[in-house]
Amino acid sequence: MSRIPLIIAVAVLLSACGGREFSAPRNLDDACAMQSERPKYFAAMRASERKWGIPLAVQAAIIHAESRFIGDAQTPVRYALGVIPLGRQSSALGYSQALDGTWDEYRRETGNRRADRTDIRDATDFVGWYSNKTRERNGIALNDARNQYLAYHDGHTGFARGTYNSKPWLLQVADRVASRSVMYDQQLRNCRSGWW
Repeated sequence: MSRIPLIIAVAVLLSACGGREFSAPRNLDDACAMQSERPKYFAAMRASERKWGIPLAVQAAIIHAESRFIGDAQTPVRYALGVIPLGRQSSALGYSQALDGTWDEYRRETGNRRADRTDIRDATDFVGWYSNKTRERNGIALNDARNQYLAYHDGHTGFARGTYNSKPWLLQVADRVASRSVMYDQQLRNCRSGWW
């Protein structure tokens, strides 16, 4: 076998074995179906819940709002004059849509230097870490999905200043996060036997 086909064969084999699932689960409105389709997602959220105390349903609702569980989600590209690309709207990336600076802070504080925003385990750990910071800095309970999301979106300082009050669209999203958290929690209570 010549060298080029061998390299191609190895590359194809490695990509088939090491590829990640970045697409969203098929039914984002059914936590039981999501758990059945993507058990690794729920194992990651349970690990974050044990470590940081943030309920799995709250994590899932925040991740749903941020990325719809798309592992390599990014913000849209901005264009000047409709055709000249100016780069992305922000550095948000992955399941948690963490910004570069906040992700770097998370990696420094947790010692998780190899953390990857496109890895569900790291993303859920980040959500738990950030939510604990929100509880410490802003006094928001870990099970308060609405206010946890507002602080997640606008940052701790922005939340303290009430910047979200001038964003009616964000208040609506936060209400949907709270509703989705309750929905996921109820669904998980009904389907948890055997895997919870």
